[in-house]
Amino acid sequence: MNSGRTIFSQIMDYLPLSAFRKCVARYQGDYKVQQFSCMDQFLCMAFAQLSYRESLRDIETCLRAIGSKRYHMGIRSAIARSTLAHANETRDWRIYADLAQVLIQTARPLYAQEDLGIDLDNAVYALDSTTIDLCLSMFPWAKFRRHKAAVKMHTLLDVRGSIPTFIHISDGLLHDVNILDQLIPETGSFYVMDRGYLDFARLYQLHQSQAFFVTRAKDNFQFQRLYSHPVDRTTGLICDQTIVVSGFYSSKDYPEKLRRIRYVEPETGKTLVFLTNCFTLPALIIASLYQYRWQIELFFKWIKQHLRIKAFFGTSENAVKTQIWIAVSVYVLVAILKKELRLEISLYTILQILSVMLFEKVSMTQVLTEIECKNKANEYSNQLTLFDL
Repeated sequence: MNSGRTIFSQIMDYLPLSAFRKCVARYQGDYKVQQFSCMDQFLCMAFAQLSYRESLRDIETCLRAIGSKRYHMGIRSAIARSTLAHANETRDWRIYADLAQVLIQTARPLYAQEDLGIDLDNAVYALDSTTIDLCLSMFPWAKFRRHKAAVKMHTLLDVRGSIPTFIHISDGLLHDVNILDQLIPETGSFYVMDRGYLDFARLYQLHQSQAFFVTRAKDNFQFQRLYSHPVDRTTGLICDQTIVVSGFYSSKDYPEKLRRIRYVEPETGKTLVFLTNCFTLPALIIASLYQYRWQIELFFKWIKQHLRIKAFFGTSENAVKTQIWIAVSVYVLVAILKKELRLEISLYTILQILSVMLFEKVSMTQVLTEIECKNKANEYSNQLTLFDL
C-alpha cells in the first residue's frame, strides 16, 4: 500500500488535512500566497524536527541535497531559507497552536484506557513549566533578568500517554502560579503540581470546581491538626492527618479542611509532605500520584533533547511560538502514530528510527513492527542469559 512513498509522507498521512485547512483559513494564513503555503511551511518545519536540523541554512541545504525526493515528501519546490524565515516571522503562530489542539483532541481518547499502575479511573494531570534561556540582545521581547532573556513553556500534561492538554508560552517573568488562573478545571480530575503552585486562594478555586489537587507543602506551612489516621509505616507513610490552615491570610484563602500526608521515598530516603483535598483515596495512592509529576519533567527533557526548541530558527515572538507549536504538533503526531500502529516501543525509539529513514521508500508499519519484534527477542534472550548465570 505504501510502495514508492517515503517514510516522511507516510507520517504526514496522520495529519488531519481538513482541520489544518480550517486553521489556516481562520487566520488567513495563505492570503495572497502563491508559492510557499502554510502546508509547505509546516512540512519544512516538521522535517527539521524529525531530522534534527540545527538552523535555517541546515534545512535549506538538506532539502536541496535530496533533490527529487523532496517532491515525494510533499514539498513541491526548493525552499530558500529567507522564504522559510519570512513565513515563520509573519504567519500567525495560532495556526499551528490550533492544529496542535486538534491533534491533542485526537490523541487523548487513544490513551484514555492507559494503565497508570494504580486503581484510579479519574483523569490525572501534571502541571509544571520549563524555562528556555535566550540571548537578550536577540530576543528583547522575552524579558527574564537584567542581562538575560527566556521563554517559559507552561504545560498541563495528561499522564495517560504523556499528552500535553494545555500549553501557554510566556516570557520568563511570568510566575508559575499565575497559570492556575487560565486553567479550566475538570470535575473529578486530579491536578498534581509542585510547591511553586502553592497558592491557597487558587487551590480553593480548584476545590470549589470539584477537582482534586496534590501538591507539596512548603517548609514554613502553618496548620492545625484535627485528626490523625492510622498508617502502615512499613509502606513509607509517616502520618495521614486532617488539618486546617492556620496562617492569618492563608486560612481566609482556604477556609475548609485539608489532608496532610508525610511520606518517605524508599529510593532516596527523602521525606515529602503532601497536601490534598481528596479524603477518599488511600494515603499511599496520593503519594504515588505525586510521583507521576516526574512524567512532565521527562516530557520537557524529551522535547528539548529530541525536538528542536532549544535552538530557534527565528528571533521574533511569532517565530519562536510557531516553532514550539510545530514541535508539539510533531510530538503528538508521533504519539498518534504509535497508538494507531499498536506499537509498544517508546516514542524516543520511534523518533530515532524515523530520523534516519525519512527518505526511504518502504512501509513504515513494517519497519517499526520489525524493530519492535527484534527488541522483544533481545529482551527475551537477555532474560534467558540471566537464568543461565
